[in-house]
Amino acid sequence: MERYLAALEHEEIVVRRGRRSGLYSFVAVHSTQRGPALGGCRLWPYDDARLALRDVLRLSAAMTLKAAVADLPLGGGKGVIRAEPGTRLDSRRRRAALLDFADTVEALGGRYLTAEDVGVSSRDMTVISQRTAHVTGLARRRGGSGDPSPMTALGVHEGIVACVERVFGAPSMAQRSVAVVGLGHVGSRLARRLARQGARLVVADVDPGKRVLADELGARWVSSARALRAPVDVLAPCALGAVLDHETVTDVRAPIVAGAANNQLADDGLADVLAAGGILWAPDFVINAGGLIHIAAELAPGGYDARRARAAVRGVGVTMRRLLDDAERTGSTPLAAALALARERLEPP
Repeated sequence: MERYLAALEHEEIVVRRGRRSGLYSFVAVHSTQRGPALGGCRLWPYDDARLALRDVLRLSAAMTLKAAVADLPLGGGKGVIRAEPGTRLDSRRRRAALLDFADTVEALGGRYLTAEDVGVSSRDMTVISQRTAHVTGLARRRGGSGDPSPMTALGVHEGIVACVERVFGAPSMAQRSVAVVGLGHVGSRLARRLARQGARLVVADVDPGKRVLADELGARWVSSARALRAPVDVLAPCALGAVLDHETVTDVRAPIVAGAANNQLADDGLADVLAAGGILWAPDFVINAGGLIHIAAELAPGGYDARRARAAVRGVGVTMRRLLDDAERTGSTPLAAALALARERLEPP
């Protein structure tokens, strides 16, 4: 992905220090070729401003691919608010940071549409909407589509089923073993879905409080490091990115890696390493597109329709099967197949 996207370049990058909070906001508009750049706002205590900038560049580029592969009339963008490491934001300063970010979004004049992401809630989106109209994912009562995480989890589930069908010959998740690494908004919902279908779960999270969910689902609780190398049918990374690097990738014992986390591979070349080891990796920007598809339905003529949105999100499984077919036909990886499809849809008319 990085090799391909490096040639595209970002259209616009904005870095601003908030006049209310003193915190820095970063917005990267990667592409508006197919439509306005849409991507969530992430509030995170990055140790270094360069890490925040690197994240917003990578994530916005991935959003371009995600929208193109899902065939949505949107481009790719991302926003980041860099919190101060080791410092807890009180409610007053948090609100100030959100309003500062809103001013940054407004200054882009609609070229970037924001939504919730890690560290940001739908309630925060309501605060941001006080300073800019370029906000998506607002609560249903405010005319929006609401929390996108259930739809993201649905799309990831559909993608996992497609991969299981390809590797094991049947789409049933009953008695399939899955390691879910990260039990946040999406990971917890994915775990619940899999448990309802009879999957045997191994789960991990940095928050020990999430062990309550593990007990509720009858899942085995382990450390994140152990979950990554668990001998399961599916490894589902659902936390932050770069979880698979040149060291951890050699520990993977699952024949399928398919999860909700963005930018799961520290290096694109690791897709080839996984394939060489007989491991099917579902490109993250394909399998986790459910939230974006859900929000795109909010922007459709006539407004948001939940039934239509759910049907569109289930199409993630259809897309995954197409890419698996393309990869098999061309002797390439699912990542190469996904990039080829994105490239085709990003060609100027």
